[in-house]
Amino acid sequence: MSYFSEMKSKKVMVVGGSKGIGKNIALAFAKLGSDVIITGRNERDLQEATEGLRQFNPRCTYASADIQDVQQIYKMIDFAYEQFGYLDVLVNNAGINIAKPSLEVTEDDWDRVLDTNLKGTFFSAQRVGKYMIEQGRPGRIINIVSQMAFVGYIKRAAYCSSKGGAVQLTKALAVEWASHNIKVNAVAPTFIETDFTKTMFEDEDFYQDVLRRIPLGSLAKPDDVTGAVLFLASDLANFITGETIRVDGGWTAI
Repeated sequence: MSYFSEMKSKKVMVVGGSKGIGKNIALAFAKLGSDVIITGRNERDLQEATEGLRQFNPRCTYASADIQDVQQIYKMIDFAYEQFGYLDVLVNNAGINIAKPSLEVTEDDWDRVLDTNLKGTFFSAQRVGKYMIEQGRPGRIINIVSQMAFVGYIKRAAYCSSKGGAVQLTKALAVEWASHNIKVNAVAPTFIETDFTKTMFEDEDFYQDVLRRIPLGSLAKPDDVTGAVLFLASDLANFITGETIRVDGGWTAI
């Protein structure tokens, strides 16, 4: 059997797909022949990322939206259905962290993190789930969460709360939508080696603290996360729902 060959005919949306992990995920689907629509807030980033996708599949496109605004979420998903007719896979990747000691977190900080990481994830899944159920089509919803859903860490009170909520949301939707053959799962990475995190890890003490917590002894790479997403989107995962795959090098095993 040729693994992932079924992806050639899939329609995929990657929320937060213009850079970093999301861009890597979108590229992997495009390389396998999927029609991919990516979303994000920055028009230039979206255009550049889409040009890269179209090198592998000219049908790929994008929609600009702020994931903190529910009406914009609805609009971007409606656009995806107008373009593709249906979706097979939704990847909820958009996320932010505002790194502050808990005593310094403001209401605005809290709302921005929770609105992006949890509220945005729910309403994106809700809109796509509604379409899937109305069309009578099976589907996959994959939420990118974090190992911080399972462990505590400094300067991440809002982030840990949002990702823990997203894991429970994944389970709730998986149970509720199982009768419609909509499988809802999550991927929980550790710290990822990206251009965005390079600045963060210029703090050598922080970098060493992270490494000592990972038994495999290194940061994850975007491909490590993408592999888990492709697995959950594929026929290899036909009997998996409500699960979270931890791509954390063993951090949460300790």
